[in-house]
Amino acid sequence: MLAGPTIRRRRLGADLRRLREASSLKLEDVAERLGVAQSTLSRIETGKAPTRTSYLAIMLDLYGVTDQAQRTQFTDLAREGQRKGWWTGFDELLPAGMDRYLGLEAEASAVLAYQLHLVPGLLQTEDYARAVIAAARPDLRSEQAERLVRAQLKRQQVLLGGEFRLHVVLDESVLFRSMGPAVLMRAQLGHLAAAAASSAVTLQVLALATAARAAPPGSFAIVTFAEPGDADVLCAGGPGGQILLDERAAEVRAMRVIFERLCRSALSPGPSARLIKELARSS
Repeated sequence: MLAGPTIRRRRLGADLRRLREASSLKLEDVAERLGVAQSTLSRIETGKAPTRTSYLAIMLDLYGVTDQAQRTQFTDLAREGQRKGWWTGFDELLPAGMDRYLGLEAEASAVLAYQLHLVPGLLQTEDYARAVIAAARPDLRSEQAERLVRAQLKRQQVLLGGEFRLHVVLDESVLFRSMGPAVLMRAQLGHLAAAAASSAVTLQVLALATAARAAPPGSFAIVTFAEPGDADVLCAGGPGGQILLDERAAEVRAMRVIFERLCRSALSPGPSARLIKELARSS
C-alpha cells in the first residue's frame, strides 16, 4: 500500500534533518534562509507540517544535493505529504494531536495498547462510541457528536479490514464500567468477544484479582510500522484531552517493556475471551 501523507512527511522531515546536520548547518541558519520561524522548520523536520516545494528546493541547494533523481524523490515526498487524509473533514472536532495520530495509525502495521478506563475506539460499537462521546464532549451539538461517531466507524473500517494488527490489554474494570443501559453494554461485550476471535485482534484482560498488578497510571498505545526506518510512536492522553505523541526511542522502548509486562500479567487470549463472553451472557 502506498504510504499516506503523515508517514511521507515524517520520512522527508527525517531526511532533511540528517542532510542539515551533515552540512553542519544550524536550525536557525536554515530558517533564516527560508524566511520562516525556527519553529516552522522544526515542524517540517519532525514531520508535523508539510514541506512546500519552494522551501524544499532552497534546502536541497543549501545541503548540496545536486543529483536530479534524488531531488525528484524528495519533491515527490513533499507533494505526497501535502495530500489530505480521510480524517481531514473532522479536524475541527478532533482533540489536539488526534489528526496526526490518526495519520500514523492509518499507516501502521500494528498498535499495541493498554486501556484502563474505556473500550478502545477501534473496538467500540456505534452505540458505545455515541455514549462515550456524549460523556466526554457535552459541549457538542447533536450533529457534531454524530459526526464524531461516523469518524470512529470510518477509523475502524480503514484499519480492521486489512493487514493491520491490534493487540489490546484491557483492564477488567472496563468490562464492568457501564456507559449506558444493559442492552448497550451487552452488545459491546458481545462485540469484544467477536473481535477477540478475529485474526487481526489479540485481546487480553488484566484481571482485577491479579497479584502485583503491573498497571501503569494511564492508558497508552504504541504505533508500529512495517518499514524498519519508520520508528515507533508512543501515544497517550493529555490532561486537557489532547493527544500526546512521543517519538523518543528511549521512551518508546521503556513503554514496550511495560506493555510486555502487562501481557505477562494479563489473562491469555483464550481465557480473556471466555471471561468476556460470560459477562456478556450475564449482563
